[in-house]
Amino acid sequence: MTSLICTLQDHRDDVNWCAFSAKLLATCSGDKTLRVYDASDFSEMPFSPLSGQGYSVHCCCFSACGQFLASCSTDATTVVWSMVTGEIEAILEHPGRSPVRICALSPDSFHLVSGASDGTLALWDFPSKQLRRTRAVNDTTMVACSFSPCSQVFMTGSTYGDLRLWDLNMNQLHAEKNAHDLGVTCCTFAASILNGQTVQFRLASCGQDSLLKIWVFLSVAACKMQLLHTLTGQCAPVLCCAYSSDGQLLENAVLLYTLNKHDRYVTACAFSPTAPLIATGSMDKTVNIWRLEDGCSGHGGENRRTSAGRSKLLVSDWSEEDVSEWLAEEGLRELVDTFRANNIDGTELLSLTKEVLASELHIESVGLRSKLLRKVEELKSDSLMKEPVIAADGYSYEREAIESWINTKNRSSPMTNLPLLTTLLTPNHTLKMAIGRWRTSH
Repeated sequence: MTSLICTLQDHRDDVNWCAFSAKLLATCSGDKTLRVYDASDFSEMPFSPLSGQGYSVHCCCFSACGQFLASCSTDATTVVWSMVTGEIEAILEHPGRSPVRICALSPDSFHLVSGASDGTLALWDFPSKQLRRTRAVNDTTMVACSFSPCSQVFMTGSTYGDLRLWDLNMNQLHAEKNAHDLGVTCCTFAASILNGQTVQFRLASCGQDSLLKIWVFLSVAACKMQLLHTLTGQCAPVLCCAYSSDGQLLENAVLLYTLNKHDRYVTACAFSPTAPLIATGSMDKTVNIWRLEDGCSGHGGENRRTSAGRSKLLVSDWSEEDVSEWLAEEGLRELVDTFRANNIDGTELLSLTKEVLASELHIESVGLRSKLLRKVEELKSDSLMKEPVIAADGYSYEREAIESWINTKNRSSPMTNLPLLTTLLTPNHTLKMAIGRWRTSH
């Protein structure tokens, strides 16, 4: 069963793309703006809308931990936005100054790919925002791109109708010609684990031929695609497809429900990675938020964070409930109600000062304030990772801790309790360098 829980009506032109992070929903439009919403209640963020691109914004995507949002536009740029301030972090000008139709960030957030109307691809080093390599496919427009879960290869689709697999050196590993007659419109990777060891990558693609296709790679190293299914339930061009976070459900694939509240073509869809929600965008200028119920979300039950998961998570990513649990464990239970009333989450916990505790939270006891601040300092020191890695759920963990968790907890995410798409772990070099700088300054 599905239910429409809200309709966002802020854009003044066609909605072109929707993207979820763990905490936010981003949408972009032909009205030259992006809008960012809190994924818990879909209230618009204070810094939204994001304005800075000169023409229609075609696509947007979040970095792994949701700290950054990338968007691309007809103005031939890909813009990187801070999701803390809403300010522009970088403007990446596409080689040849052709309109950029698609952008995609690797799951480890090390690389960004942008594809343009002249058939060119640009591979950027995301931490430094520097251009690494370019390639071109003649006589076509790049309109689709997706990284594999291992971040080592990516697939592109074009108006020519082909799907092409590339490595990070921009070597073409495989070309599936005429994958969709009249052109590809979208492609997206998912992953599943077979026999406890072998990782099988799956790709969904859709096109102007009104078809949605499911492909499989038994190994990306083998560079061979095999067509598993051709889904024919659509009676018009299929403009977008998306996997659920566990890879079990595919929007616009197996017909479970028909979501028909839009007045014009549906151009975008996205699953939330942490809740049984779908966002759909349309040429009617609206975004609908749907809730999947009765176990049909593929999330395998209620989506709760475990205490063990909290202990492996960056403190800045703690929820208000995580903070309350930590206070109780540290013998500060008398502060729980105050912290809950003031919506103190992990980020705000780390920024607390004596002045804030006294004047804003009205904690009168000097001894209690001092004890809390000592505990927070211990928390900052203890939470620093020695070897941070990014797991398939998009969160960073200490390698030893997440490996132990995976080996004993049936490969579920400590954050969400959902199955991990793959057990591959990617070193988080950016976080490791930041930790090193913090240690030096303290």
